[in-house]
Amino acid sequence: MTTRHFLFTTLGSLGDLHPYVAVGIGLRDRGHTVTIATSEVYRAKIEGEGLGFAPIRPDLGHLLENPDAIAELVHPRRGTEYVFRKLILPWIEQSFEDTVAAARHADVIAGHPIAFATPTAAELLKKPWASVVLQPAIFLSSYDPPALPGAGFLMPLMTRSPSFTRAFFSLARALMRRWGAPVNAARARRGLPALRDPLLDGMFSPFGTHAWFSSLLASPQPDWPARTTVTGFPFYDKLEPGLGISHELDRFLAAGAPPVVFTLGSSAVFNAGVFYRESLEAVQRSGHRAVLLVGRDPRNRPAMALPESVCVAEYAPYSALLPRAAATVHQGGVGTTAQALRAGRPMIVVPLSHDQPDNAMRAQRLGVARVIPRDQYEAKRVARELENLLASDSYTKAARAAAARVIAENGVAAACTALESVK
Repeated sequence: MTTRHFLFTTLGSLGDLHPYVAVGIGLRDRGHTVTIATSEVYRAKIEGEGLGFAPIRPDLGHLLENPDAIAELVHPRRGTEYVFRKLILPWIEQSFEDTVAAARHADVIAGHPIAFATPTAAELLKKPWASVVLQPAIFLSSYDPPALPGAGFLMPLMTRSPSFTRAFFSLARALMRRWGAPVNAARARRGLPALRDPLLDGMFSPFGTHAWFSSLLASPQPDWPARTTVTGFPFYDKLEPGLGISHELDRFLAAGAPPVVFTLGSSAVFNAGVFYRESLEAVQRSGHRAVLLVGRDPRNRPAMALPESVCVAEYAPYSALLPRAAATVHQGGVGTTAQALRAGRPMIVVPLSHDQPDNAMRAQRLGVARVIPRDQYEAKRVARELENLLASDSYTKAARAAAARVIAENGVAAACTALESVK
């Protein structure tokens, strides 16, 4: 087998980074060289796994300490526009320069959808590249329409009327073409033709699109990009290389019945609102043991003394924690959803923005989840939904079946094989 140098480009939270680390480790173990180009804040994690690192601007690390920015990022209606127009596109020139520098010695590039400089850099350097999609919502399929943040009222009509859905997505494309003007301006300065939809269809590669999610969530549709391969989820969940579950948490898990785990992932946790307060009250009402993963925001830590039935931690690898849980209550990010599916335990999803409502809808369709809108998350309802979830064998059986499917897909191996085929 010929060894090659793969460059991955990605921007965003841990949910946007970890799949690339997982596949990078898989390719490394097959003898390839892998470089991940992303925000500087992730350098130590990437290099700690024996992978190459290259910085790409904007460095989104400053967001981790900025609650106001996080509030905009996770806003149910404005969040996507904020990410595109405020965080990423104002840096398109610098991002392009950084991507070209990182890609010069690469044989194959694989790019995240919001790494908007990747298609242009690959075209300019005449490099083969694959577009990588982490969640079904990206495809905007009229055959399998996604649940859109802040627009749940549209879902019944979109489900019943593909013609309405196509018309709605045409309007969305027209709007986002205007958002994508900075991309085409950067291309024009380099003598490249404009992309019709630089932020939507332009993100998909003519060399192929790799969907790094389980076929449980979605299967290829007639209006998906040509040459799309669904690989399954690639898993990685260490906060630091080699870091596992803490001794304190391990002792708590071993000391009683499986707890309910409450988590908001790596972004929404900085805009938790009442989530942890209501969660704590819910388990006090229901009598369940609980683990609260509160992140580094001190506002998330309960002010009151905690009963022995509750353990609070900043972070824990989901792969070690969730299989030992009774259920998981989470925000519906695709990385968290993937880990909850693999754990084989039922879940409650509390979606807010971006792809979260769509992931929640798909988990509910699988029969593994119940959904609580974020603005309706209050202790009495949470306690009731937990009772409904855990009292029914159907959720447990569906969760176990889903876990078996996710594990059998072996997403890392499938993603590596797909990338090795890119020429």
